[in-house]
Amino acid sequence: MNLLIPERPGPWATLYLLHGLSDDHTMWQRRTSIERYVEGTRLLVVMPDGHRNFYVNDPRPGGMAYEDHIVRDVRGFVERTFPVVRSRRGRAIAGLSMGGYGAMMLGLKHAGLFSVISAHSGAFGLLHMGDRRPQFADLLASLSKTKYDCASLARALKRSGRKVAIRFDCGTDDGLIDRNRALHAQMKKVHLAHEYAEYPGGHNWAYWDEHIRETLAFVKVNLKAKV
Repeated sequence: MNLLIPERPGPWATLYLLHGLSDDHTMWQRRTSIERYVEGTRLLVVMPDGHRNFYVNDPRPGGMAYEDHIVRDVRGFVERTFPVVRSRRGRAIAGLSMGGYGAMMLGLKHAGLFSVISAHSGAFGLLHMGDRRPQFADLLASLSKTKYDCASLARALKRSGRKVAIRFDCGTDDGLIDRNRALHAQMKKVHLAHEYAEYPGGHNWAYWDEHIRETLAFVKVNLKAKV
């Protein structure tokens, strides 16, 4: 896990920032200017390692519980160790690609913990990608569709009446754009408030370095804790 620790005094808000399938917890700092973008804020950026498990609890024998790891272990460590706001008003979650799916899934599913969600180039077709990613076919076949499908979770959030600030974007040359458009349409269908944007670009770090700034602006505006 990597951390960007504010220089300004606390209490701090927290952004849990998730990486993609081919990456690890170091990549946001290695491939973007995230450190410069958050300079001068009261935002603690937490970058945990989700390996290649899509931030889900793997139900197979011996499977790793990455969902629990993020929402319990990582969050628990952060809130025991640092002067952060220990309520949903001070917590946001975001990510790219696999981490975009993870941020959306965890934010929708655990809306009692997070008040802001942002995703870039989200892999929202996770549960349907076993044919294209045979190495993950067993894991994906074992997952509950209601627990891990973002459209199902969006419907459940709408029924709950809980308010979460949601945004996501995708590049117009990105192979995942159809899944992003589909989730946008499904959220519109159930009247779940959200922001969706498309920008020129593909599935690459040039795109994510540019548009993480939209996430940071969205977090700053929508978190109730001071950023």
